Amino acid sequence: MTVIGIVGLPGSGKSEAAAVAADLDIPVVTMGDVIRAECRDRGLDPATHHGEVATALREENGPGAIAERSLPVIESELETAETVLVDGIRSDTEVDRFEDAFGADFVLVSIEAPFEERAERLDLRGRDASAEDGGESLEDRDERELGFGMGEAMERADLTIENTDSLAAFHDRVRTLLTEGPTAMTDNQ
Repeated sequence: MTVIGIVGLPGSGKSEAAAVAADLDIPVVTMGDVIRAECRDRGLDPATHHGEVATALREENGPGAIAERSLPVIESELETAETVLVDGIRSDTEVDRFEDAFGADFVLVSIEAPFEERAERLDLRGRDASAEDGGESLEDRDERELGFGMGEAMERADLTIENTDSLAAFHDRVRTLLTEGPTAMTDNQ
C-alpha cells in the first residue's frame, strides 16, 4: 500500500500529475472535491467561493478538516488499489494527519514551478492570473495557500519534482514515480 500526497502552488502541475495517475488506473482523491461539495451544500458556486469555503471549513473544524473528510475516501480506494494519489494537500497539518493514518506508506511529493510559468499555465487554462476581472489573482491565491501552511508542507516533502521542462517530460517523471516508486526518482527528478 502506498498513498502519494501531492502538494504545490496553483499552476504547478498537481492536476497534470493526477491525470497521469488516472491514465494508469491509479485512484485519485482530490481534496478540492471536498470543498466543492461543501460549496454546493451551502448553496454557493464552487467556482467563485472555493477559497472562502476552504477557509471556513478550516476555521469551523480545525486546520485538518479537509484531510479528515478525505480519509474515508482514501481508505475506501485502498480496499481495491495498491496505490492512491491524493491531490491538493494544502498544509503541514494535513501532512501530519496523513502520516498519522498511513505511516511509512505515505509519501509527500512537492511539485514546483516558478511563478511566471505557473501564471502562464493558468492563463492558458482560462484561469485568471490577475484580478482585473474581479477574480482572485495568482498572488492572492498563493498567499491564501501559503497561509494554510502550504510552504511548511512543501518543505517536508519526501521528494520534489521540478515542473519546468516540457509537459511530456513532467508526465514521464510522474509516471516513473507512480510505476517504479519514489526510490526510482533519486536520479530522475
